[in-house]
Amino acid sequence: MTKRQALKTIIFISIFILILTTLTYVIRTNGEVKDLFNGFYAQEENTLDVIMIGSSPVYPFYSAPKLWGEQGITCYPLSSHVQRPSAALPLLKEAYKTQKPEVVVFEMRMYTMEDGDMENNMAYARGVTDNMKYSLNRIYAINRLVSDVSERYTYYFDIFKYHSNWKTIVLPDQIACFKYEKPHPLMGFVIKDEVGPLEEERIPDCTDLTGKTPIPAEQEERLYELLDYLKEQNQQALFIVSPYRIEPKEQEMYNYMRPIIESYGYDFVNMNEFYEEIGIDFTTDYYDYGGHVNTLGAEKCTTYLGKLLEQFHIGDKREEEGYESWEQAYELYLEKKEQALAAIYERIENKDFAQK
Repeated sequence: MTKRQALKTIIFISIFILILTTLTYVIRTNGEVKDLFNGFYAQEENTLDVIMIGSSPVYPFYSAPKLWGEQGITCYPLSSHVQRPSAALPLLKEAYKTQKPEVVVFEMRMYTMEDGDMENNMAYARGVTDNMKYSLNRIYAINRLVSDVSERYTYYFDIFKYHSNWKTIVLPDQIACFKYEKPHPLMGFVIKDEVGPLEEERIPDCTDLTGKTPIPAEQEERLYELLDYLKEQNQQALFIVSPYRIEPKEQEMYNYMRPIIESYGYDFVNMNEFYEEIGIDFTTDYYDYGGHVNTLGAEKCTTYLGKLLEQFHIGDKREEEGYESWEQAYELYLEKKEQALAAIYERIENKDFAQK
């Protein structure tokens, strides 16, 4: 092969990869998680103070615009439905490509679950891998999340999964994802205005439980791996459990995690031990009967998270230039929040509750 032929081959392959990548980004199925990841990639480099990594108890629980408006903190979630602990390290490495967060917050609910139970549903892996940009780190994530080697090619080239979405290429929202960098209007926060009440008598009282139950072995291995990496990076971190209808066995698993995390010098805060301080009301603050908060509950959880972040002395950036998009997100959030709260109070009054 001559140099000219080699150059043509390289150009052809480069154009092919560019077209394939762009088409894949566009036809990936749209939704909350795709919008959330696009919004992360759209952030200006080295502008995020806090990155939150974890499952669905992240993006409806904690309002980044509220943290900005009240404390001048820039916070963004890298979250997906039933996000397996194996995804935490690849997502942290993905964040490091463009950001230097002062603090990384990890939501720990999924560390109580057997990995096999989650691996059986490919959507839990794809929620992460199919929302990452193409890179070697994405391959690393796939290899950690997909044990069946024969199936990995459909993850490496996820256009195999989404090729039937070709009609969506003409949709403006999808076209805007051609670089996978479409700004999120609420910086990753998702408004929820439904109400799914849970009677107080149905909430187990776990506050006095001191017993410890080991977490699944594979999750403990992932936890130690993550803690070692954080120490190597000299990264400040906070580990939390968002408030929900917790079971006694889960509480004992969190009791087991706590000394492991604290032995590395990190704080572990199980918010299920602080319902009163947070102000959580299970009869009004959840949209799914104790699993995930609505916007009323998010207001309370975000305020509490803001207090936890005070220990890190993150600077207030509200007077700095270059953060206009955050102020816009806060103004939009105030508008959407008032609408959501009005809907929530009306549903409570009319007992118009979400279906179980």
